[in-house]
Amino acid sequence: MTQETTSPSPWRQVGVAGLVALLLGLAIGFVGTNLVHRTSLPADDSAAAGFARDMSSHHAQAVAMGMIAADRATSPAVRSLGGDIAMTQQAQIGMMRQWLRDWNLNVNSAAKPMAWMPDGDSAVQGNLMPGMATPAEMTELEKATGRDVDRLFLQMMIKHHLGGIHMVDAVLAATDQSDVTWLAGTMKSGQQGEIAAMQQLQTTLGFS
Repeated sequence: MTQETTSPSPWRQVGVAGLVALLLGLAIGFVGTNLVHRTSLPADDSAAAGFARDMSSHHAQAVAMGMIAADRATSPAVRSLGGDIAMTQQAQIGMMRQWLRDWNLNVNSAAKPMAWMPDGDSAVQGNLMPGMATPAEMTELEKATGRDVDRLFLQMMIKHHLGGIHMVDAVLAATDQSDVTWLAGTMKSGQQGEIAAMQQLQTTLGFS
């Protein structure tokens, strides 16, 4: 089996760089948001608001998965990546929820998941947004031990990120709200880099 190297990991760099960008963006976005005139704020049924709510829920599952990997994965690289994903996506949840408060909208909504997307009905499978793990899959990951933690995490998080990118592409096509388009672009580039890193880990660890 191929041994893991001890050189600086590209996925670690992606996570740290992404977090720094997020923190800077949060400070800039906070000032910018408060300068926007009330009449230009997104409506409750807008793509911007729907994305903020649905992606927050989508991210919450990724945070849970990342924390499991950070705590119990056998590979140091997988533990590091899991922690980076959990930290980055929790910060993004905070940003999206703050947007909703700044827009004078409720954080939660009675609207169906993905109702803001043109193909929202077909994108939702069993009430799960694109890429999300089922309750049974989450239970399997929670109960896994040893290398099964690494294997399941990588498999599930790649799928999760691919679904998230589908949501990002949809909101970029549906809104020009500057805060949303900036963060959505950051999410897409960060998750694409993490997918490549996870696929590399699958090969390195002998899972593919």
